[in-house]
Amino acid sequence: MQKFDKVTATAAPLPIVNVDTDMIIPKQFLKTIQRTGLKKGLFYELRTDEKGNPKDFVLDKEPWTDAGVLVAGANFGCGSSREHAPWALLDAGIRVVIAASFADIFYNNCFKNGILPITLPQAQVNQLMADANQGASLSIDLEAQSITRPNGETVAFEVEPFRKHCLLNGLDDIGLTLQKEAAVDRFEETQRLGAPWLYRESA
Repeated sequence: MQKFDKVTATAAPLPIVNVDTDMIIPKQFLKTIQRTGLKKGLFYELRTDEKGNPKDFVLDKEPWTDAGVLVAGANFGCGSSREHAPWALLDAGIRVVIAASFADIFYNNCFKNGILPITLPQAQVNQLMADANQGASLSIDLEAQSITRPNGETVAFEVEPFRKHCLLNGLDDIGLTLQKEAAVDRFEETQRLGAPWLYRESA
């Protein structure tokens, strides 16, 4: 998983509440287990009409086409637990989502895929939404747990220490397990001696 330290990027406004995972990436794009190539489906029904013609969606307009931060409405990521939702956001270059609240499963999936979801009071989200509407960049420092606005003001945010550690070090569930590889090897060696019938030796 890609490490997360600091991100300075254009912030895109998405002032819609209850954006569910089907809105983030519709079901027809879930036929793959690859984490790449999903940005074409990101917010597909918000970006295109029923004939596939483009709508006037924020991520398709300058200066937000290369946005790395999304300032969103409350209860972002509700609905089904599809992990494709954070995959699609990441594939499109979104590393930070800021909202007043998130659905729990989506929130957890973000951390496991290298995206930092930041929960702030609605009044502070509104300030950052105004910055995003101006096409401004926001600087997010995970170590310092701060967001720097274009006027120099900083906004502090909370993040659980364990989740912070994992993002700073690029550790997903597999990475965390691999940190215990030596202990796993020692356990297997001891168990193999004590209960060899559990292990099938290759010819």
